[in-house]
Amino acid sequence: MSEGQGGPFTLRWSDDVLWLGQRTHVMGVLNVTPDSFSDGGLYLERERAVERGLTMAREGADCLDVGGESTRPYSRKVSADEEMERVIPVILALRRELDIPICVDTYKADVAREALRAGASMINDISAFRFDSRMSAVVAETGGPIVLMHMQGAPGDMQDKPVYGDLIGEIIAFLQAAVERAVKAGVPKERILVDPGIGFGKTFQHNLQIIRELASFRILERPILLGTSRKAFIGHILDQEAPARDTGTMAAIAVGVMNGAHMVRVHNVQKAVETVKVIDAIMRGSEASAAEDTP
Repeated sequence: MSEGQGGPFTLRWSDDVLWLGQRTHVMGVLNVTPDSFSDGGLYLERERAVERGLTMAREGADCLDVGGESTRPYSRKVSADEEMERVIPVILALRRELDIPICVDTYKADVAREALRAGASMINDISAFRFDSRMSAVVAETGGPIVLMHMQGAPGDMQDKPVYGDLIGEIIAFLQAAVERAVKAGVPKERILVDPGIGFGKTFQHNLQIIRELASFRILERPILLGTSRKAFIGHILDQEAPARDTGTMAAIAVGVMNGAHMVRVHNVQKAVETVKVIDAIMRGSEASAAEDTP
């Protein structure tokens, strides 16, 4: 299958495969944290986190993204040991029950290595290997997919007046360099996804522009992951707190998918699955659409 700027892209590793581009994939967010901006504390207990993961899988998630450290603006750093105490038991339990890929959301090589041993097979690194130079070796050794995200600064300071001369051009250059570093370290290029980093070192207007011009990122020739779920820019538009932002999230997803997103990272999996199914039917003539003669 050829992979041009817009895909489709086939990610094949171990016993897993993601057919990105044939339809939009949904990544379910599972925050095993006390302080995440949307659902911090709801799934800190292992049993509740596992049940939430199983529920998202039943709702149609193509993969789960398990994280043990909040990276919201001005968030507190946690040690690798604390992060592992949160996520490893959850990943172990989910792996016994599920056959969809489990991704670990971490920028720490030690956490990633233990999560992969526990049953995760993907890594989502918000730092694109900048915060822990050992991460590229972990990914290269295991051969699973890696998400490389753009962020200006770090969670502790990324929202301190972020400034760009050329927003889209600078993010593309950052991600291109990250992909090249990963490949040089031995990571297969065909297993790299890119994320423009909505809300990570961006202003309100920056976030809107990225979604509006998401098609520009096709030049990277890698599948695009878009994470707009319940983020502050939606709250700014609708004057709503995070848990009430699902309708706005689906609107942002719709624009993002129409502009080239291959996978969306969301808290409300059921609504996202329904949303992308309709978008795919309209945009791609998906066979998942209703019968053609139905009014």
